Amino acid sequence: MPYATITGWGKCLPPAILTNDDLSTFINTSDEWIRPRTGIQQRHISHVGTAELASVAAKRALAAAGLEGKDVDMIILATASPDTLIPNIASTVQANIGAHCAAFDINAACSGFLYALGLASAQIRSNQCQRVLVIGAERLTFYLDWSRRETAVLFGDGAGAAILEATDKEEGVLAYELNNDPAGRDILKTSFGTSMDRFSAESLDFFIQFDGQEIFKRAITDMGKLSKKVLAKCHLDKDEVDLVIPHQANERIIDTLVSRMKIDKEKAFVNIANYGNTSAATIPIAICDAIEQGRIQPGQTILSCAFGAGLTSAATVIKWGERVTPLASTDAKLPPCEQTGLELAKRAADYFCSRAQQRE
Repeated sequence: MPYATITGWGKCLPPAILTNDDLSTFINTSDEWIRPRTGIQQRHISHVGTAELASVAAKRALAAAGLEGKDVDMIILATASPDTLIPNIASTVQANIGAHCAAFDINAACSGFLYALGLASAQIRSNQCQRVLVIGAERLTFYLDWSRRETAVLFGDGAGAAILEATDKEEGVLAYELNNDPAGRDILKTSFGTSMDRFSAESLDFFIQFDGQEIFKRAITDMGKLSKKVLAKCHLDKDEVDLVIPHQANERIIDTLVSRMKIDKEKAFVNIANYGNTSAATIPIAICDAIEQGRIQPGQTILSCAFGAGLTSAATVIKWGERVTPLASTDAKLPPCEQTGLELAKRAADYFCSRAQQRE
């Protein structure tokens, strides 16, 4: 039975950046309030759709693997913020990279990339596919009510991608665990969907809603539980883990998670300061950053875990292969952005603040 190893990786961050100080110009907040509570210093705001972010990340992952779109047998795109529901945006990426294969979206919120990684691994290990492109891409700022401090400070936009290929070597995705707790569906949600009354202006208030304290507790519990389970499946002790790449939702969640698992804090990779929570994109972006920073080395054992709306949770163990340098590069990039992050956010902020004043 073949294994599914990661041979290519790529990320795409929109150029416009919104800092905590920028946010303080139109929300009652400050860097001193945001950073200690979340670890976030800035986030990227996209001027293009989710599919375009995903396409650039995909092209960069393909180049890193030395492949072209036609070489891919399947595309799995994890997102909770697609440009269109019908058709899926994996088909847009497919057209943009010139692939001829199955392509579909999945929505497991922040756990989406690890869900997709597990599905891709299963396709390869069952000999259904030789190469699968897995993408996590989000434009969560679309959902934000910028007048609500509790959510406006948390999220950002971006995409990351990975190429999984069949190999006879015991490396790549060694095991994965997926779970969902439907009892917590209302803890983290947005009302966007066909349940909306499209004839009512009030139904357009489909902003992200969540119970922060409950999410904090459940995220640590569920990610910890699945992490221990997937390590046991691989007959690995926590001390054999070289690097932990957790979902980047809140730095305090990450600190508490590794502390309770009795894993050295230095083994946890954290990049939330630069991006905020990009949901399904956080883990593939973190993988790219970890490679760039030399934190991922050949043969390392990597534990990754995530938690999201649903309430979904996931964990996987990856044994990294021999290569940590791209085979090639690409000139793929986003179109120029003529606005700053503050300008992009301010238009929506003015709208939502005026709506809030009308309700009062």
